[in-house]
Formats: sequence, structure tokens, C-alpha cells
Amino acid sequence: MKLHTIDTGLFKLDGGAMFGVVPKSLWQKLNPADENNMCTWAMRCLLVEDGNRLLLIDNGIGEKQDAKFRGHFYLHGDDTVEKSLRKLGFTASDITDVFLTHLHFDHCGGSVVRTPDDKLVLAFPNATYWSNEAHWEWAVHPNAREKASFLRENILPIQESGQLQFVNPAAGVPGALSQFSEIIFADGHTEKMMVPVMHYKGRTLAFMADLLPSTGHIPLPYVMSYDMRPLVTLSEKEAVLRRAAEENWVLLLEHDPTVEACTVQLTDKGVRLAETLRLADL
Repeated sequence: MKLHTIDTGLFKLDGGAMFGVVPKSLWQKLNPADENNMCTWAMRCLLVEDGNRLLLIDNGIGEKQDAKFRGHFYLHGDDTVEKSLRKLGFTASDITDVFLTHLHFDHCGGSVVRTPDDKLVLAFPNATYWSNEAHWEWAVHPNAREKASFLRENILPIQESGQLQFVNPAAGVPGALSQFSEIIFADGHTEKMMVPVMHYKGRTLAFMADLLPSTGHIPLPYVMSYDMRPLVTLSEKEAVLRRAAEENWVLLLEHDPTVEACTVQLTDKGVRLAETLRLADL
């Protein structure tokens, strides 16, 4: 098995929203804001190459949204899913599985593309798309606070294609996703977000999605205002980070603007950053 980082570009989000109740005087040191209080974040995905299977975990915002939408989030950088795959010698048609940690637009927007005649089709025509039933229902029938993050054009074409499959939390990891040793389900950020865990080159790796967006979110109170259940996030994050520290996991970071991966350690102040690293260093 080989793992590859897939960069899909950068975007900006409000620093206060990203760090919740933490004062700007503290988080500004971690990710400096611009004059509009916006901080830069990555949309870093993961490609799992395993024999004749190519599994893509998340896929960024995509390119089908209009200029007004893109302007709200200051999309920048030259990276796209297509370019990142091409650098590795692959195309979208080679992807066999797309694993969506959750259906917020910055994680699943690249799932669907708009054709020149304004039709919405799957970006990965030969892939099975993986979600779970509880999260899918949550996204299709969203609450008013989270509705702006669940865009119908990112979601409904997947179901209409017939290529959607659900992971059953009670049944363990499906055989088709045997690259994963387990899938952690987290309910703080959104209903049943999935955090895949895998073994790679003698290490345990976890793709943290929005349970841990960046190294700046390692201290427990650093919880995003985007989270639906912040106290649940705090508890879930504490459990996973403690386990990661005790078992020396490598945590793959989707949104950290500069750090691809890190390890954590137990200290008298709680779990803290141990080291930063690149996936290629493993």
C-alpha cells in the first residue's frame, strides 16, 4: 500500500469561527489573520494506492461553484484534485473508491463536476462513493445552522448515480475498505463524521478530517464554532488524542496550511504537539 497527499487548493475562513471561544490574542499566533480576520487553510486530501484499487479520502471544494461563492472563501493556490492526481500518473477515471469523511462543501465539493451544457455528473465516474446513512440523512435534511455547508449539487447527484454505498457503524469496516483498520465515528462537528484509521509502514495513521483541523487545534478548548456539539467534540478529541499519544499515531491534517501530519504527546498540561512531519518522510 502507498499513501499520497492530494492538495486541492487553499481557502480562507474567519479566524474566530475556526477557533471558537479562544481569544484572537492567542490564535493569531497560530494562524495569523488578514485585515478581514480571515485565515488561510488547506484542503488536503489523501490517496490510498493498494494493488488495483485507488481510494481517495475527501476531495476539496471542487471547481463548479460560481464566482460569488468562491469569492466568499478566497480560493487561491494552483493545486486541484486533477492536477495532484496527474502528478502521480493517475486520472479521475482511475479512482475506484471515494471515501467522504462528511458532506460539508470543503470536503466533498470535488465529488461532482458541472459539464459545459450545465449538467452535474460524478467527477470520478468509475468510483464507489462511501458515506453513512445517518450522516447522509443529516446532510439531505439539514438544520438551519448547518444548511449552508450542505450543498445539494454536491450531494444529490451521488445518490442519483447509483454509485453510493453506506458504511454501517455497527458492522465494522466493509471488506471493500480493507485498507482501513477501523473507522472512528464522531458526532461533535456534525452527525457521524468518519475518521479512517490505517496501518502504514509500521505506523498507525488517522485522517483527522474536522476532528482535528490543524496543529493549532490540539489543546482541548480549541474547538471550532462550526461544530454542532462543541462539548461532544471536546470529549471525542480528548479520547482520540490520548490514544494517539499513547500509541504514537501519525495524525494526517486536512486543513493545516503548512503541516501535513503530526504526532502528539502526553504532558502535565494535557496532550500537546510532539513533532511535525510529511507523509513522504514515513
